[in-house]
Amino acid sequence: MANGNPWMRLTPIKNQPMLYNLFRPLLFSLDPETSHTLTLDSLKLFGKLGLLPECSLDCKPSHVMGLDFPNPVGLAAGLDKNGAYLDALASLGFGFIEIGTVTPRPQPGNPKPRLYRIPPAQAIINRMGFNNEGVDKLVQNVLQSNYRGILGINIGKNFDTPLAQATEDYLIGLRKVYMHASYVTINISSPNTSQLRQLQNSTELESLLSALKTEQARLSDQYGRYTPLAIKIAPDLDASQLEVIASLLLKYRLDAVIATNTTISREGLGNLPHAREGGGLSGAPLTQRSTAMVHTLASLLQQAVPIIGVGGIMSPLDARAKMEAGASLVQLYTGLIYQGPGLVQDTVSALCAH
Repeated sequence: MANGNPWMRLTPIKNQPMLYNLFRPLLFSLDPETSHTLTLDSLKLFGKLGLLPECSLDCKPSHVMGLDFPNPVGLAAGLDKNGAYLDALASLGFGFIEIGTVTPRPQPGNPKPRLYRIPPAQAIINRMGFNNEGVDKLVQNVLQSNYRGILGINIGKNFDTPLAQATEDYLIGLRKVYMHASYVTINISSPNTSQLRQLQNSTELESLLSALKTEQARLSDQYGRYTPLAIKIAPDLDASQLEVIASLLLKYRLDAVIATNTTISREGLGNLPHAREGGGLSGAPLTQRSTAMVHTLASLLQQAVPIIGVGGIMSPLDARAKMEAGASLVQLYTGLIYQGPGLVQDTVSALCAH
């Protein structure tokens, strides 16, 4: 054996989509949260053993937020909350990766069980509750990784921080991740932290955006580097709320808006098992709702603020619909769980061919 290393004879796994399809029945037989951790740990192990080939896809770079994205298909926040799997996830061909949501202090999240698959609807309900190891651990993981691609870091408030003091939590997060992120996402739209979505209301949102943009300017001067700010919004906003949010995004010159987070609606689920579990719904039932919001935002923002489309992208056609509605970039999450890693390459190929 070369160099006495038994792993030197191993070759990269060329067909990751086929491998995922082979193991998906086993993964779906396990508790969803256990399956989630097992999948990521396995991916990380394969990467360490050199079994994951580098995935390079030809695509014209997308210039968004002042950044050059090698392709427009990213990973949405939530899959890798602590930035512990960056190197392994990079092998799948994403044009960018967003990690988090991370809070100033570590917290366990909501009681288990808190994650449910609904396969007939190609959907997932989660009420994780920002479970994470805290922002300091996330930064440590980022520094220890070899990933040098575009990195979004998604920040939130701790569950026990009163709403009146939420801005301080976001400022703490922004200061700590500012120099380690390509862009920072402000998550005010998760349905799984009590009262969090109230930050989307006009008065609260204006106060938050004013403080964050002021701090962004200060940090930019301090470090000689501008890190863009994006905001992630809910799909359950009505037309008037969306108009107010759009006006504030323009007023405070946000660098991007991510549309959308999970929904509290249960439309399309009928009486399927777990359909009435509390939490945010993602996957196919969210596809049209999220795409419609992208379209409305595009009309309101008139290209002054770029849109990142996320929510129910289960196929390359879904991603193309988001782009045609006005998105500059897209993100995947639930589609990966049902379709496997091949969805990344298929979506990149579809979008880059147009």
